[in-house]
Amino acid sequence: MVRNILEVQLKIRRVRDIVPAVSPGFLLLVLVFGGLNAQSTARIEGLVTYADGRLAHHATVMVVQTGLTTHSDHDGRYVLDGLAPGVYDLFAYVVSYTSQVRMMRVDSGATETVDFVLQLSPIRDSVTVTARGRHETTFEAVHSMNSLDSFDLAERLSPSIGEVLDGELGVAKRSFGPGSSRPVIRGFDGDRVLVMSDGMRVGSLGSQSGDHGEPLDPASLERLEVLRGPATLLYGSNAIGGVVNAVSRHHEMHKHRHEGTRGQITSAAGSNNGLAGAGFMAEHGTGHWMFWAGGGGQRTGDYRSPEGPVDNSKSRIANASAGMGWFGDRRYLSFGYAIRDGRYGIPFADEFHGHGSDDDDHDDDAEDLEAIDVAWRQHNVRFSGGLQHLDRAVDAVRLQLNVARWRHDELEVLHGGIEEVGTMFDNREFSYRLDLDQRNQGRLTGTFGMAGLHRNYEATGIEALTPPVRQNGVAFFVLEELKLERVRLQFGARLEHSRFSPKGPVERHNGHDDDPDHRRLQVPNDDDSELVFLPDRTFTGTSVGAGARFRLGPATALVANLTSSYRAPALEELYNFGPHVGNLAFEIGNPSLKGERSNGIDLSVRHSGDRMRGEANFFRYGITDFIFPAPTGGIEDGLLEVEYLQADSRFT
Repeated sequence: MVRNILEVQLKIRRVRDIVPAVSPGFLLLVLVFGGLNAQSTARIEGLVTYADGRLAHHATVMVVQTGLTTHSDHDGRYVLDGLAPGVYDLFAYVVSYTSQVRMMRVDSGATETVDFVLQLSPIRDSVTVTARGRHETTFEAVHSMNSLDSFDLAERLSPSIGEVLDGELGVAKRSFGPGSSRPVIRGFDGDRVLVMSDGMRVGSLGSQSGDHGEPLDPASLERLEVLRGPATLLYGSNAIGGVVNAVSRHHEMHKHRHEGTRGQITSAAGSNNGLAGAGFMAEHGTGHWMFWAGGGGQRTGDYRSPEGPVDNSKSRIANASAGMGWFGDRRYLSFGYAIRDGRYGIPFADEFHGHGSDDDDHDDDAEDLEAIDVAWRQHNVRFSGGLQHLDRAVDAVRLQLNVARWRHDELEVLHGGIEEVGTMFDNREFSYRLDLDQRNQGRLTGTFGMAGLHRNYEATGIEALTPPVRQNGVAFFVLEELKLERVRLQFGARLEHSRFSPKGPVERHNGHDDDPDHRRLQVPNDDDSELVFLPDRTFTGTSVGAGARFRLGPATALVANLTSSYRAPALEELYNFGPHVGNLAFEIGNPSLKGERSNGIDLSVRHSGDRMRGEANFFRYGITDFIFPAPTGGIEDGLLEVEYLQADSRFT
């Protein structure tokens, strides 16, 4: 375990083969709401001070439900204009000083006064942006939520998000070394935990194997959130365990312009593994335009344990990003590009390579093998645009288009420093997402929309366990919320369709025929193998969820959630066949798998007061046709042989 011994943070604030054609009608849907008349609005104003009476200038005051923010002037005064009539939660903050959340009802044409007092305290309200694409506090949310801001991240700075989140409520880590560490949420791992960046799929292969990591540098993030409950239906059926969303920049949370320059610098050092890292983010707004850039990196050496150094546990990660956007009162457009690059060692992996191959040359290389490393790189291009503050049935429209290209090489490091690529993985994804927010209908609000994915996956080399596979998916979702006096009700649904299409046959040795109905082409050869044509598979399923939050007192709440979620099998569960060192198994996929059905209940008691904050959760999931790797009792290529089977399961 590594402890950071030096942490410094400074915040500066001042006043073709994967991208299909997008239907013109799809884009026009975003544009038809322009030129609308404004509705009658309300106004909130007030004073922000510190606990000792000093005026707080340039403090941020936020309306939680809308994400609208403003800043106090030199005299500590602020004004929020253009609010629709309704009930809002407001709070103020500057760096680590925060106020208590204040609830305020505003009527059409009225002006209300709300004053805030800022205090320096470790007990402070966290804000989430993941649940509905809108801001709300974690205490007020219907779903279960962990939210780490940039200060929390600086205190826990590590090369991977799994290390950072380890120990959060209901979160552990899966790790084949610190560079590949990934969150485990309530006992769920792999394809049952969805990792996103700014509300879109990362496009990595982190869920595929125990030695695959995620391309996210915690030093470059504004916020890291973990979401569970009905709100996960907005993001994917493979989020039974939960959603991890990394928020990279301030403007991703606030879809409006702000003047001046905002920046952050984070650095850290650690003694156990020689950790050294730094990152920066900067945004500049002028008029309707905003420009941003960021970058940084981390490196570690081998960890030390009471029994000595953990060989080849070193890691490094680097990233750079830039973008620009135009933000008007009702419309916004933005474009950004990011590149991420890294390398990490896999401790002890060299002891399992070789796989009992009959290839003399490969056996010789295995004897000379010194270490196994993973070197990866990701390119990411993103477009987002939308309309907001509309006076129609749809109050806001958000469109996101995301292109991600992930490649990583598993490197065999031989004696003398010679490196050979053992296996190369290439994953290309185009994803899109359209969200539409309903205008408040009295106490009812909601979000609905659609999302899609087009993916090309290919692996080559000694651990290429599947043929190239093309995956396509589309989903439609809705999440509604009803706010009563002491109760908030939330209910949602998702319909998701996905199709997996393997390209070309794969070679299989006789004796590993896991599906006798496959079409085959016999190939006469000395090792008695055959070519197997894997079937296309299509899955369609619905997921539903409902939740309620009961206010027991001014600082205490009871939350209950019921969910019934459908998950299609992952590509690896369907088609993998061969030695997989990352999972310490010889895997036999099952193309005949059915989708999973998970029925769950989640209960939570929360308290958030001036002096104490706490939360206790209970959950129980009954999963029909749970997919799991079952040991066959055999040993193949020095690894435990497992085949993917299904049975009913329970998580409590």
